[in-house]
Amino acid sequence: MKKHLFFGAMLFFASTSLLTSCSHDDGPVNQTARLEVRLTDAPGDYDEVNIDIIDIQINVTANENNGWQSLPNIRKGIYNLLDLVNDKDTLLVNADIPAGKVQQIRLVLGPNNSIKLENGTVLPLQTPSAQQSGLKLNINQTVEGGILYTLVMDFDAARSIVKAGNGKYILKPVIRTVLEAAGGTVKGNVDPHSFRTAVFAIQGLDTLAGTLTDTAGNYLIRGLKAGSYTVGYAPSDSANYLGQSKAGVLVVTGQVTTIDTVRLVHK
Repeated sequence: MKKHLFFGAMLFFASTSLLTSCSHDDGPVNQTARLEVRLTDAPGDYDEVNIDIIDIQINVTANENNGWQSLPNIRKGIYNLLDLVNDKDTLLVNADIPAGKVQQIRLVLGPNNSIKLENGTVLPLQTPSAQQSGLKLNINQTVEGGILYTLVMDFDAARSIVKAGNGKYILKPVIRTVLEAAGGTVKGNVDPHSFRTAVFAIQGLDTLAGTLTDTAGNYLIRGLKAGSYTVGYAPSDSANYLGQSKAGVLVVTGQVTTIDTVRLVHK
């Protein structure tokens, strides 16, 4: 009994930092998926290959011309691809997308693309007019609601740069895309929901992820590696309700594990 009370107190103490450090997954759980877009590179023969990213769009329809929508909160800017070799990558966007089939993604580049040669000379990279509206990449994969996915765009710098006969350099991007589920998801509901409850995914003594319930008591934790977890619950109304935990919650990559409604115990 003492161990249970201590565990509940520990969870509530940790929830004070959760208010600022963990994500809020309010909103429909099964209608959207979360997509991370990351950029990486294969080595090339230049000192720098700089690309100017101004937009990333997805298409979840069969209409290649009119079904495009820009992803929110894109980290626009100029990226040196040669900083992203040897299994390094950088996060370009983290956004909710509609569940269903992602047909294509489009990478839109700005005008400030350049290369730096080994002798230190910096030259502009010209983009063919056919690609100025964006480079379309076929995905054709289904994403499930409530799951976190990672899309890695592997930019082959060496094959993407063409030296023209007039001494100019042309950027014709060669990109390999890999879309994978970044783990599994745990979701459920806490009652009562007149106050918020901190929810933690725990393995051993380590709290690996957490979130807060929304105004209806719902919670969702994405991106968990496959395995068995203890899910802990720390009510903000700790004066009247005890913390709880549920052991043996199995997480499977690409799947949503639903936990039965947790009914907090009144002191």
